[in-house]
Amino acid sequence: QVQLVESGGGSVQAGGSLKLSCAASGYIFSRCGMGWYRQAPGQERELVSRINRDSTTTYADSVKGRFTISQDNAKKTLYLQMNSLKSDDTAVYYCAADRSYLLRCYANEYWGQGTQVTVSS
Repeated sequence: QVQLVESGGGSVQAGGSLKLSCAASGYIFSRCGMGWYRQAPGQERELVSRINRDSTTTYADSVKGRFTISQDNAKKTLYLQMNSLKSDDTAVYYCAADRSYLLRCYANEYWGQGTQVTVSS
């Protein structure tokens, strides 16, 4: 059974940094893509960043140059380093992972419970 557990959220002042972690269990790391999404109150969940199965990365325009996604295959952990945080970054951040089946990847089939990030101005 796949389990994704996020940690590292919290409250920080604008301009500060946080590093989110997503520990995966029951999951074959790096076979498919994983990513970070966020959802602010009253808004839809949106992509923040993603590592694809070919190791390429994608970032939302709003976080480019400030956030960095990475993964440690040995620790089966996905990270999101967030620098120069803004109040607009306030949201619940979710880790998501693709499901691998018969050499294909099915996007975002597994989700963590989320971790709150609050940025005060």
